[in-house]
Amino acid sequence: MKFIKDMLENLNRVSQKNKLLGMFRPVLNAADEFFFGTDKLTRLPHILDYMDMKRFMSLVVIALAPAAAAAVYFWGLRVIAMILVSYAAGGLAEVAFAITRKKEIHEGFLVTGLIFPLILPPTVPLWIVAVGAIFGVVFGKEVFGGTGRNIFNPAIVGRIFLSIAFPKIMTVYWQGPFTGGLGGFAHFQNIDAITSATPLGVFKSHGELASYMGLLFGQNAGCVGETFRVGLIAGGLFLVFTRIVDWRIPFAYLTTVFVSTLAFNHLFHLKLAPPIFQLLSGGLLFGAFFMATDPVTSPFTKQGRWIAGILLGVLTVLIRGISGYVEGVMFSILLVNVFAPLIDTLVLNVRYQKKVK
Repeated sequence: MKFIKDMLENLNRVSQKNKLLGMFRPVLNAADEFFFGTDKLTRLPHILDYMDMKRFMSLVVIALAPAAAAAVYFWGLRVIAMILVSYAAGGLAEVAFAITRKKEIHEGFLVTGLIFPLILPPTVPLWIVAVGAIFGVVFGKEVFGGTGRNIFNPAIVGRIFLSIAFPKIMTVYWQGPFTGGLGGFAHFQNIDAITSATPLGVFKSHGELASYMGLLFGQNAGCVGETFRVGLIAGGLFLVFTRIVDWRIPFAYLTTVFVSTLAFNHLFHLKLAPPIFQLLSGGLLFGAFFMATDPVTSPFTKQGRWIAGILLGVLTVLIRGISGYVEGVMFSILLVNVFAPLIDTLVLNVRYQKKVK
């Protein structure tokens, strides 16, 4: 490690004199922090908090590990290629903006780069994964100023862009999961098990419900990271108990979906699926635990998080039930991202209006 340290120090010294090499100083600093940690110090006093960027990223990646491992098992080794392409393409976009702005490279893409391929269908061509990752980073984050300033979740921006730009690729062809033995760990792709619909699609077109046990343990078609719901529940609870995410948003989100469909399923049973099926189908659990709770794009007030969770639940049920789209999670989260600042502003105005007077 001393060799790497000396090499980075030498390159940094040279970059201060060489204008061309100086453009890549953010990359050198990012490599130095990756291997040896930060050298930034602050003076006392400090306000201590349990949260920092590295802790957040590390624990989210750990929480996603069961879903990612299950994705490889069910959909094949091609999932690893999708993850690598996502990191490479999105990472290059991050580096390009850091060099252009002469700013440090933020670690936020370590989570986004893993989440993004997990919300894609397993049959998506790798070049489309690259296009979506770049679009999400550029138009979901960098145009707003980078990590911490974005109002939209970058992974969702990339996913929705692909859904609109390539609707047939993103919605028509779905791969069935590998089952038994080593599953996808021994195969690249299951080209002999192509289906035309997910459980939500089957319900919307034929009114048929998939097995709840099959939905829990990943036996149905879907996006690569959303089908092993036992792993998503375990990972989500891990984030809640480690206080990486606030429990209010996923609790309000899932409860609203359950209660609203329980109340209206008997009136609109052909359009609204039963409550348990709603919770266990599509990307609801993935979105509730790993995307709606994004600390940058979600409300920061406690009351605002309750409001956001309720809005997410109502929008998801409405989009699933009465729109032309089968799934409503991604659109719901994107819409609530738009209103998150307004929600916080209204909460603060109501809470502190007497003191202002």
